Amino acid sequence: MALREKKPALLLVDLQKGFLEETYWGGNRNNKNAEEICAKILAQWRALQLPVFHIRHSSTNPESKLHESHKGFDFSEYAIPQGNEPVITKHVNSAFIGTDLKKQLDELNITTVVIVGLTTNHCISTTTRMSGNYGYKTYLISDATATFDRIGINGETYSAETIHMTTLANLREEFATIWGSEKLLKEV
Repeated sequence: MALREKKPALLLVDLQKGFLEETYWGGNRNNKNAEEICAKILAQWRALQLPVFHIRHSSTNPESKLHESHKGFDFSEYAIPQGNEPVITKHVNSAFIGTDLKKQLDELNITTVVIVGLTTNHCISTTTRMSGNYGYKTYLISDATATFDRIGINGETYSAETIHMTTLANLREEFATIWGSEKLLKEV
């Protein structure tokens, strides 16, 4: 059975202009073309007329690049909502907390979710964990997400690629199936 027959919803998480300011988030971003890959996936979803949900982060910190008063709050040019595609605004890491995402998915009888967006170790990880915990068959697309370097508890720097890969390893099989975009586009 092709994945499309399961009517999978695509969750585009935090594809916002604020993430273009690498140094603000820790620098050395991996998967610099993640948004372009997300755009290819989004185009396929639209062509197949499958459900699409745009999730955006609205920081409560006025200094954040994702605060609604900053241009970084705007959607990336690669993921502009169209027509009646739902836009869900969140204030925390999970797309399910403080939103009606679960209600909307359940009303459409959606049981399969595909997650892409930013950043791997924050909102993607949290949303993926909750999706799996809620019982959705969850797919996380490894090259359609990215992150930045992180400073450890002893001041050491962990590379974005290390953070990305260990986050995916932590999510794999317990919370989600991890695929690359090529496999997803072939299977859908």
